[in-house]
Amino acid sequence: MASRLGATINKILDLCRAHSQGLPQKVLDEELQEVEVEIIKQSLNFLLQKQKLQVFMQGESIVYREQDTEAAAKFKGLTSEDMLVYQAIQQAANTGIWTADLKKRTNLQQLQVNKALKNLESRSLVKPVKTVSNKNRKVYMLFELDPSREVTGGAWYTEQDYDAEFVDVVKQQCLHFILKQGLASLEDVAESVRKSGITQVELRLEEFKQILDTLVLDGDIEEVVGGAPSSSHAPETVCYRASRSRIPETSALTSVPCGICPVLRECRPDGLISPQTCIYFKDWLTF
Repeated sequence: MASRLGATINKILDLCRAHSQGLPQKVLDEELQEVEVEIIKQSLNFLLQKQKLQVFMQGESIVYREQDTEAAAKFKGLTSEDMLVYQAIQQAANTGIWTADLKKRTNLQQLQVNKALKNLESRSLVKPVKTVSNKNRKVYMLFELDPSREVTGGAWYTEQDYDAEFVDVVKQQCLHFILKQGLASLEDVAESVRKSGITQVELRLEEFKQILDTLVLDGDIEEVVGGAPSSSHAPETVCYRASRSRIPETSALTSVPCGICPVLRECRPDGLISPQTCIYFKDWLTF
């Protein structure tokens, strides 16, 4: 019995090493079809208890993966409930997962989930993060991960609050460059702002596009089709120049907060950014 158990344990580990991305339950069953079910069960329990094996869901399939020595030491002493919660959080990656979903994913009671989270937090294995869409709701993710932009709100938010001052600084820098150049592409504007050193925040092209769209709505600049002078851009590149027909400072459209919103294109009903949750829109309505 002991020899069969040892042989099965080694076989499982060999199979895990041969399937570095994860050993599906189906493959395990096929490879161990000659082994008694009870022996397989005891072998898996032994490996899990010794923190030598990870088990997680991949789609609808149970998958096994060998645990490295360093990770095994990190998880030493954790209960099976702790590991279930940890693995559910791991699968959520940098978007995180909140406690109600953890309860569903793990089939644990709320008290068990809370206890597991407390244990994992005390070991700096997971961390709670507030979401910009719901400041009263925390999601959990692995301690070493940076939250996604969907969670933090992206570059225009600081600690889940819309940073209007920062947006204005970037807007003015973009406008200044376009007015100075006469004609500039999105890439030109982005490169100029990055080199200016006005911000340490890593801004993506799509975020610069949001700023330029706002400047177009403000009537400060306009889009034109054609390559910028002394640039290698294709002839049909969309560029920007000072507006030749400025919009009045105040109007029915420019007075509403949407007219100065750099994330207007992402605003949609029930979205991360929406009219229902826009504090600026609510302030305007009650003004």
